Formats: sequence, structure tokens, C-alpha cells
Amino acid sequence: MLNQKDFVAITGTAGIGKSRLAVAAIEKYSFENGDISVLCVKSFGDYISAIEETIEDSKKYLALHFYMYDVTFRQILTSTRKYLGELSKFAAVISPDCSLYRDMPLCLQITNTYMNRAVGFYLQRRGVYVIPNVRWGDERSFEFCFQGLPINDIVCVSTHGCIRGCENKHYFRLGLREMLRILKPQVVLVHGSMPSEVFLDFLSDAKFVRYESYISKMKGGERNG
Repeated sequence: MLNQKDFVAITGTAGIGKSRLAVAAIEKYSFENGDISVLCVKSFGDYISAIEETIEDSKKYLALHFYMYDVTFRQILTSTRKYLGELSKFAAVISPDCSLYRDMPLCLQITNTYMNRAVGFYLQRRGVYVIPNVRWGDERSFEFCFQGLPINDIVCVSTHGCIRGCENKHYFRLGLREMLRILKPQVVLVHGSMPSEVFLDFLSDAKFVRYESYISKMKGGERNG
């Protein structure tokens, strides 16, 4: 599997042998592929800081996301070429998370979807490993928000700030169902919480891997939305 994938995650409850399996896989891979470096990073939860502190060129082991206010990454959208060198240092870049608020004019939602695809396409053409970020609003956005994305691949979504209250959960769940139906992703990376009332019915449709949001970490734990 390591010969076919850029990234392999081993997950499961404590005590089932994840570390033993990882060590055995690394030993076999090292033996079969010769001169490679194997790095072990010790972490007690904050694995990103552990990577940054342990590995000198840490960015090539990290993925960059844009789950923040749009204005924060505006220059990435308008001057992507200027930042290509810096973006290329990361192992992966998750395409920009341009907002698709339900009360936003539809033309702006289409524009923001285009910017997400355009930046992702530009970076991919220049050798950056891009993980598509998927964002939707209400049912109107379903006509365009899944276009231009790969089928049976890996995608990323964020629930942070998007599932507060019953109405927001309802629309996020609608979009999640439609995204799984159309894109049929093998892996869905989730930035933020994964409440059962939103995700439970879909856990058999793809492999879901959750990453706690930075703000939640700073506040001491993931909140529902």
C-alpha cells in the first residue's frame, strides 16, 4: 500500500496493535526500497507541533488548509503565482475554502466555487498535491458545487462554524449526502466536529478521518459545531 499511496493512516482504539503494525510495515517497506529515512515523531495529542519541533523541514510532512475568514487568504486567490514557492513546500494543499453562505447571492456562490477550483487546478498543474475542499450552501448550490471534482478520490470538508443549530445541521447533512452520492469519495477528511446526528448515517459510505480545528484546540476541546 505504501508503494501506491502518498499517505497511509492507521487508526483504531488503544491496544489493538496499531504501533506494531506500523513498525512491521515500515521495516518491510525499508527492506524492499533501500535507502530511505524513517522518522518517528512522539506526540501527546498536538501532532502538528510535534512534527514542527522534531523535523527540520517539517512542512513537507504537513497539509495546508484555508479554514479561516476569506479575507485572510484573499492574496492566495488573487496572486497565487506569488506564493507558489511557499505552497510547494507542503506535502499537500487543501484547496481554498471560499464561503458559500445560504443567503449569499447565487452569482457570488458560483464565483467562490470557481475560485476554489481555479486555485486548486493551478497548483496541481505545477506539481502541488492538492486535496479538493468541498463546500455547499442550500439545494440551489448542488447544481454547481460538486462540478470539477474527482470521483472515487479523497476530499476534505469542514464543519467548523457550519453546524450550529438544527437548521445548519440540516443543510450540512443534505449537502453531505449529495456529495457522497455524486463524488463517491473513498476518504473524507473532516475539519471540525462530527456529531452523530449529521454523520452517523453516512459512515459506511466512505472512510471519514476527523481533525480537530485549531480554535477548538485552543479552547480545550471540540464543540458541536
